[in-house]
Order: sequence, then C-alpha cells, then structure tokens
Amino acid sequence: MPTATPKPVRLPASARVPILMYHYISEPPPGADRYRIDLSVTPQDFEQQLRYLATNGYTTISLYDLYAHLSLGRALPPKPIVLTFDDGYRDHYEHAFPLLQKYGMRATFFITTDFINFGNPHHLTWEMVKEMSAAGMDIESHARTHRDLRNRDFQFLVWEILGPIEQITAHTGKRPRFFCYPSGRYDDAVIRMLHSVQTWAAVTTEHGSVHTLANAMTWRRIRVHGRASLEHFAAMVRSASGG
Repeated sequence: MPTATPKPVRLPASARVPILMYHYISEPPPGADRYRIDLSVTPQDFEQQLRYLATNGYTTISLYDLYAHLSLGRALPPKPIVLTFDDGYRDHYEHAFPLLQKYGMRATFFITTDFINFGNPHHLTWEMVKEMSAAGMDIESHARTHRDLRNRDFQFLVWEILGPIEQITAHTGKRPRFFCYPSGRYDDAVIRMLHSVQTWAAVTTEHGSVHTLANAMTWRRIRVHGRASLEHFAAMVRSASGG
C-alpha cells in the first residue's frame, strides 16, 4: 500500500509578536535624571503589567519559540508576547525574576558579561545567572562591555561578540543564539560577525512588532517606559499585538 506523501509545512511569511523591552525593575534613585527615570519600571508597576498580561490571555514565549515559528512553522499560542531585559541589572534577579516565577512567565535576559566578570554591584553575578537559567529564563548576549560596536575592526568584534557566547555557555550549559545590540547600534560588519558565530537573530531598540526571517538581525521591540500608566501599557500591548 503506498504511503501518503507528507504535505510540506507552509512557513509563515511574518509574525506579529510584541517583544517588550525593559531595563531597570526598581525605583529610580534620588536625583535620577530623566533617562534613568524613563528606563525604570517599579516592581509594583511591573507586577501590575504581568497581572494584566495573565488575566487578558497573553502567553510569554521565548525568542527560540518565535524563531521556530518562522523557520519551522511551529505553532504559537493565540496571544504570544516576549519579555526582554537589557544590561543584566541586579534588580532583574531581585525583583523581575521572582515576579516572573509568581505568574508562571518566562523571559529573556540580555547580559553584558564584563559587568559580571568585574563584580559590578549593580549587576548580576554568575550564580544569579545560573539560577535564573536553571529556572527556565533565557540568558542571551548583550556584548562584553556595552561599547558601540560600529566601525570596529575584526578582532574587536570577536572580543565583544564571541567571548560572551563562550562565557554564557560555560556558566549555564546553554549556548546563546540571540543578541541585543548595545544601545541599539550596529553596522554591516557587526551583522556579518553575528552570522559567522551562528547567531540566529538580534534585537534592536527600534519600535515595531512584525518579524520575519529576512529581518532576523534587526528585530524590533516595544519599549516599556517608566511611570507609564497601566492603561497606557495595555493600549500599547494591544496595538502591538494587532488587537
């Protein structure tokens, strides 16, 4: 009896998935400038945002899930959303991580490895990173020193891009496949280097929520501003989701 030929999987041309971008999850310090205030979401506001997502049917997915959807046709839940945190601040472990666990959500943390290697007290430690990774959080690279990567030579890019991949792999046992450009800055040489070390996709600070394989090295995100009301957050997520 002849066997049926399996139908080829039709890959989606694009996916509309908000990738939220957070920085500090803490109260800004006294005298903070407007940039720090804008980058700081308080733990109370962050919990309200997670509660909103949970009660309105959103499901946190990983960048791996998004990439598998585009490259393999793997299904996504009805209202997918990605949570990302830049820079590897200590408050990601102290405040964001416990709240994510409380609501059964996962997230991606882009860490700058030299902040950890040199014991910066405002940033994570490798023990914290290992604990978060073991609990199901994704630890990805935000370069070694957070310097501007544009107009650099080959050796500089190797130092900034390959080194963190090796360190994260050594500490977590998981090889990172995604990258976050420091301050959102990149050029063609940076993208070539990322391709050469088998990076699957990279995220920018540019605004948007529609992603394709063709633009995988420049996936856009939705910035979550400090002191934004829950109503503003909800409207922003609904708009980015196409709802």
